[in-house]
Amino acid sequence: MDVNTHETQPARPIKPRAPGVTFDAALPRYWFGGLKVASLLTNGVGLLFPMGERFFVRSVMHYLPRVDDPALRAQVKGFAGQEHRHARAHEDYNAVLAAQGYDVTGFLRVYERIAFGVVEPLAPAALRLAVTAATEHFTAIMAEDTLRRGYFAAMESEVARMLRWHAAEEIEHKAVAFDVLKAVAPGYPLRMAGLALASTLLGGFWLAAVITLARQDAKLPPEAHREPTAEEKANTPLDVFARGIREYARRDFHPDDRDNLGLAVEELRALGMEPA
Repeated sequence: MDVNTHETQPARPIKPRAPGVTFDAALPRYWFGGLKVASLLTNGVGLLFPMGERFFVRSVMHYLPRVDDPALRAQVKGFAGQEHRHARAHEDYNAVLAAQGYDVTGFLRVYERIAFGVVEPLAPAALRLAVTAATEHFTAIMAEDTLRRGYFAAMESEVARMLRWHAAEEIEHKAVAFDVLKAVAPGYPLRMAGLALASTLLGGFWLAAVITLARQDAKLPPEAHREPTAEEKANTPLDVFARGIREYARRDFHPDDRDNLGLAVEELRALGMEPA
C-alpha cells in the first residue's frame, strides 16, 4: 500500500538486535520449502550481503559529520549497528554453504575485487551514497514482499529466522541512507545515477552468484526437492526489482511513501524481539 506519509512522520529510532540464530551444516541444501531454485536465489543474494552491508555503512558514515539533524544522526548510528549484525549473520550462514560443499571463496574474491577494489575507489563519495540509497530501497521492497507472502514464517529453520529478522530491520531503516543523501546531495540526476549503478551491480552480481551456486550444486550429491506451484512460479525477483525501479524514479519519491513499518513491527514481535 502506497501512502504519502513522510512529510509528517517523525524520525523513528533504529535499534540493532541480535538474531539469536545458530546454523547447522546438516541444514537441507534446499531449505526454502524444498524448492531448489528459490533456495539458490536466496543463497545467491546472501553471498553479497556481508561485504555489501559494510559498503553501505562506509558510504553513509562518510557523511555523518555533515548531518546536522540529531534524530537523523542517531538513525545513522543505529543503521550502522543493524547492518554490521546483518553482515556477521550472513557470514556465518555462508560458512554453512561452504560446509555443504559449495566453493564460495572464489566468487567472493572476484566480487570483492571488482565491487570494492575497483568500483568503490573510483566512485565519488556522493555516488557511493546514492548507490546505497537505491540499494536500500531494493532490499526494503524485497523484504516487504517476502514478509507479506509469509514465505519464511512457517519454516522451522534458523535461516528463515535470520531472514525474517533481516527483512524486518531492512524495512525499519529503509529511509536512512535516502535521508542522508537528501540532506547532503539532493539532486535528482545523482539519485538516478545511483539507481542505474545499483541496479547494474546488484542484478549482475546476484545473477553471477546464483549461476556459480547452481553449477556447483549440479555436481553435489542429489538431494530431494519439489517443483514450485504455479503461484510460486508467478512471483519472481524481477517483478519486485522492476517495481522498485519505477517507484524510485519518481521525482517526489521517498521510502516512507510505502507504508510498511507496521509489517516490520509485527514480524519483530513474532520473533520475540522488541520494536524500537
